Amino acid sequence: MIPYGRQHITDDDVAAVAEVLRSDFLTQGPAVPRFERAVAEYVGGTHALAVNSATSALHIACLALGLGPGDWLWTSPITFLASANCALYCGARVDFVDIDPRTCNMSPAALERKLRQARKEGRLPKVVVPVHLSGEPCDLAAIQALAKEYGFHVVEDASHAIGARYRGSRIGDCRYSDITVFSFHPVKIITTAEGGMALTNSADLAARMDLLRSHGMTRDPARMTGAPHGPWYYEQVALGFNYRMTDVQAALGASQLTRLDPYLARRHALADRYTKLLAGLPVVLPTRHPDSFSSLHLYIVKLAPDAGRSRLDVFNAMRAAGIGVQVHYIPVHTQPWYRQAGFSPGDFPEAEAYYAQALTLPLYPQLTEGQQDEVVAALRKALQP
Repeated sequence: MIPYGRQHITDDDVAAVAEVLRSDFLTQGPAVPRFERAVAEYVGGTHALAVNSATSALHIACLALGLGPGDWLWTSPITFLASANCALYCGARVDFVDIDPRTCNMSPAALERKLRQARKEGRLPKVVVPVHLSGEPCDLAAIQALAKEYGFHVVEDASHAIGARYRGSRIGDCRYSDITVFSFHPVKIITTAEGGMALTNSADLAARMDLLRSHGMTRDPARMTGAPHGPWYYEQVALGFNYRMTDVQAALGASQLTRLDPYLARRHALADRYTKLLAGLPVVLPTRHPDSFSSLHLYIVKLAPDAGRSRLDVFNAMRAAGIGVQVHYIPVHTQPWYRQAGFSPGDFPEAEAYYAQALTLPLYPQLTEGQQDEVVAALRKALQP
């Protein structure tokens, strides 16, 4: 089976992890802050906080921004569940903004229309979470302009987008947002096995997220309510969580980060080759905006309306041929949990139209050109009526 994505672990990665395993620290040691500094330096950001998953990063980002009961968070319906669930963890409510059918990202025009109506109804969002689907950056300048006009915070779900650039700015530098979140799951561009990171340029938000990721506990006398009892003393000053990343994971991530640029270059070379190989087939290729640089975490095509075969038939045929295609994503508002909350099919027609056509083809740095030829040959055969 040729998977749609997979991690690449080298001898250098193994050596980096083994070095930590032989050290005095497996967690809460020097490897985590080194990894945080390396990522912040790479993206041009100020503060980076490593955690055990991107879901955890989204959660503490929302809490740090004060999201809570009575508040609204809006996100894209085409995303993984965590982009919406993070609001529910805070006791807030969730709504969605339909996508632009060209980019498959949150539509700024749809967002503006929804904001106008929400202002009349007194239900403006406190937080908006645009999602850089497949690593293709959202129109962040347009979203930031709306944030200033309507007074909401922006948290970029950049789980797919480390290494991506928007208008010459690296995703993660938070030029257009309050907080940016990365994922380091094994199928992402670089991995820490499991892990995530929140980045911000605000020292205050960084301090809040730092507390929240580690039980709300501090050893800093300046943050305590009273004088320390001794050098062993700590205080819980907030209700936090055990969302810390281990030194083992951070060592793997730091090693992987040294290969990020070559990984991205290989992904682009393979995507360019897909563009040539798929010419003439009844599929719509992913959009890559000329003002942006996608990290190409996923390569998603859409079956054309005149394809002649259903997406299910094509999916099953390719899986039978040993090609591990996938679908990213089922619209969140159609999930049973969200239907119980009042959402219905038809609420976000562009997202639902996208879902009916989307098919993720294999794309990862170690995919060979021969394997890519197999993928395209299997797709061509599966599309035959």
